[in-house]
Amino acid sequence: MNNIVVIGSSGHAKVVIDILEKQGLYRIAGLIDGFRVVGGETSGYQILGSETDLPRLCESHRIVGGVVAIGDNFTRHKVVSRIAELLPDFPFVTAVHPGAIIAAHVTLGNGTVVMAGATVNPGTTVGSHCILNTQSSLDHDCRMGDFASLAPRAVTGGNVHIGQFSAISIGAIIKHGIEIGEHSVIGAGATVLFPIPAFSVAFGTPARIVRSRIAGERYL
Repeated sequence: MNNIVVIGSSGHAKVVIDILEKQGLYRIAGLIDGFRVVGGETSGYQILGSETDLPRLCESHRIVGGVVAIGDNFTRHKVVSRIAELLPDFPFVTAVHPGAIIAAHVTLGNGTVVMAGATVNPGTTVGSHCILNTQSSLDHDCRMGDFASLAPRAVTGGNVHIGQFSAISIGAIIKHGIEIGEHSVIGAGATVLFPIPAFSVAFGTPARIVRSRIAGERYL
């Protein structure tokens, strides 16, 4: 069984660790987190070092890949970019909980995490380093850009396009055929009946744009 690392050690990392353990495809050699002391633990796994230590750790621990377990979309992107600069060929693994439902003719990008109870229906393409949280759902023929995320119980109809870096918050519903532009945030419990342009924050039922946002602005 190949050794991998989990990059991150917060609550989101605990969920990713659980998925990887249940998936049973890899052995977790340890965690990478530059904000914690080496030797600290999360879910029984030790902090091995920071991202800058990865080249050395890959050799000493025979690490062949990893997954970035950071909930914020833009922060996850920055960490992936730093690792790519250090190790251009570093493989990012896809973590899919055995309790998720992945239909035929679905594409999941590298580094994407699909949690328990999530559903991805036929013809859907999910980009790299996305998060499909607990009991979220993408219906048929949807497209989800890189580094985008669905929070728990977020649901889409068919033919929905979610732009890269966009976040669909807890319990939000997106109507069939809607496009959500990149770097946008849909608030918890919103019902999206009309397209949402890029760099927008929208919430309510029906969802209305309340303001613009910039790339990397915190939303969690």
